[in-house]
Amino acid sequence: MFLTRLSHACVRLEKDGARLVIDPGSFSASDATHDADAVLVTHQHADHVVPVTLRRDLVSRPDLEVWAPADVVALLLEGAPELADRVHAVRAGDTFEVAGFEVEVYGGLHEAVHPDVPRLANVAYLIDGSVLHPGDSFTVPPRPVAVLLIPIAAPWLRLGDVVDYVRAVGPRLTIPIHDALYSRIGCDLVDRLLGPHGLGLGGAQYLRPVDGVGLELP
Repeated sequence: MFLTRLSHACVRLEKDGARLVIDPGSFSASDATHDADAVLVTHQHADHVVPVTLRRDLVSRPDLEVWAPADVVALLLEGAPELADRVHAVRAGDTFEVAGFEVEVYGGLHEAVHPDVPRLANVAYLIDGSVLHPGDSFTVPPRPVAVLLIPIAAPWLRLGDVVDYVRAVGPRLTIPIHDALYSRIGCDLVDRLLGPHGLGLGGAQYLRPVDGVGLELP
């Protein structure tokens, strides 16, 4: 399996000629979904999905399918009920296969920003039992995973919580995502802190791939 970062929280997974894209939001590469066989969305925030753009993709590409929480599905189907057979609502506990990938759904809610900010539905996707995209959450799956995508910059997190999250999950490899809020200097600082000479991630390797360049996963 190959993983390509497509900026911020968006990644593409490729296997046997199939492409699965997760969270193509407003900070993602503009062509993030152009060759996708399927799209997974973790929650409705604009940096993870732009409903009007994804709806346009669905209309123009009759082979494209999307899986997302129910509130995102409702946004995608606004004015386009004919797409209902290709836009699927998911929740924690669901399992399904798409484009040759096995997907397990965990989580439930977005991490808390502040008591005054309502918490949205947020799901985490475990792909082929090995790659976990948690969306905006610190969802810990019921078993270790090989690759954990870790959000590193958001109003709802502290870097210390990220370290504790990685240690709790126990992956072999960690890849940073959700970093558009940082400057290059900020990303470099986090990379040093989470890298081999930093805080220590419980034995997990920390690696930042070049955006747009595929990385073969362990």
